[in-house]
Amino acid sequence: MTGTTQDDYTDVYARRVRGMTTSEIRALFAVASRPEVVSLAGGSPYIAALPLDAVGEMLGALAAEQGAVSLQYGIGQGTIDLRERICEVMALSGIHGASPDDVVVTVGGQQAIDLLARLFLDPGDVVLAEGPSYVGALGVFQAAQAQVHHVAMDDDGLIPAALEEALVAVERSGRRAKFLYTIPTFQNPAGVTLSEERREQILDICERAGLLVVEDDPYSMLSFEGDAPLPLRARRRDGVFYVSTFSKTFAPGLRVGWILAPHAVREKLVMMSEANVLCPSAFAQGAVTQYLTTMPWREQIKSYREIYRERRDVLLNALRDLMPAGTSWTNPTGGLFVWATLPEGLDSKAMMPRAIAARVAYVPGTGFYADGTGTSNMRLNFSYASPERLREGVRRLAGVMEQELAMRAVFGPAATAHHHRRRGAAAADAPGPDLA
Repeated sequence: MTGTTQDDYTDVYARRVRGMTTSEIRALFAVASRPEVVSLAGGSPYIAALPLDAVGEMLGALAAEQGAVSLQYGIGQGTIDLRERICEVMALSGIHGASPDDVVVTVGGQQAIDLLARLFLDPGDVVLAEGPSYVGALGVFQAAQAQVHHVAMDDDGLIPAALEEALVAVERSGRRAKFLYTIPTFQNPAGVTLSEERREQILDICERAGLLVVEDDPYSMLSFEGDAPLPLRARRRDGVFYVSTFSKTFAPGLRVGWILAPHAVREKLVMMSEANVLCPSAFAQGAVTQYLTTMPWREQIKSYREIYRERRDVLLNALRDLMPAGTSWTNPTGGLFVWATLPEGLDSKAMMPRAIAARVAYVPGTGFYADGTGTSNMRLNFSYASPERLREGVRRLAGVMEQELAMRAVFGPAATAHHHRRRGAAAADAPGPDLA
């Protein structure tokens, strides 16, 4: 982009981010993927770490040797071979004795959440969810016309007392929560992990209240400090729906996830999946089955852990060295994300056009709350960018924050807000290429 000025970036990119509403991540994809932008925004695994030559040979053999089956329609529940492999994978996390009959293969973890929402939620129903929570799940609940009641977290995860207070508040409103949606291990976006003691407390509270639990567990194998805590589903069978995916540990492009459901509702989930997608991709299922059967995937998980641990450390060190005073952040022991809190007065969403102009992207915290709060927060990803790019991204981001703080110090909060509004309006009218 020879001859492009900093103002050109401001005009073009600000137009793309100023109107973010339902999905902050979706609005960022168009700009965050550009090579000149250091993206701390997405949740992509580092696929280049896979033995791609061997994976390519495996996929070629799958088509050549099993194409008559793998390229054909499949069954709604998923192949028995893959469901058996999934049970073996869950056993490594501590979920023993699961039956392949109770596993429903889905098009990624996202469809799994959607199926459970379709099964349980009617318009106006209440879902309890951590605050902040996964933006994709919030989108599903919004589409179901459910109301999300956020439950507070701290560094040890979901706060049991806050869950009890939420249940009381919902009951006083004349309604009843349908389920608790939770990511207890290496939570997205906060990166925190529910403590051992709290896991039992949360399960006890839900059992007493007759509250179902939807446990979303995409990250527990990506632990940096020993094994992750046992999943909730490993502690209680009844009332816990376990959702996971191969997107973070193998290949998100294959879109293969699953639900481990109580047997009584398994058939309903299968019927809903058939109505939704007819059947999950037989080729994608065959690819995952072959990967789990023929390749050293456990060693690959260890490799991912080492890569992500190094990148987490680089990001945390860069935050410590470069961020302005008043900034704080979580210290994840696994997963893909750090949750940062800005110095008082800064607004992560309003700051986005300036950040994109400085060629760095993050996800504003507002995308992770159903009520639009979270302006003082941002989610930072460390799995995808190289260590060098991570540090450079933090340097750029810190520079933007310093500029915002300096502007507030000189002109005050009202003038700063007016500046952001003018910048966004000018960018909307400015000519520029379509980056959608």
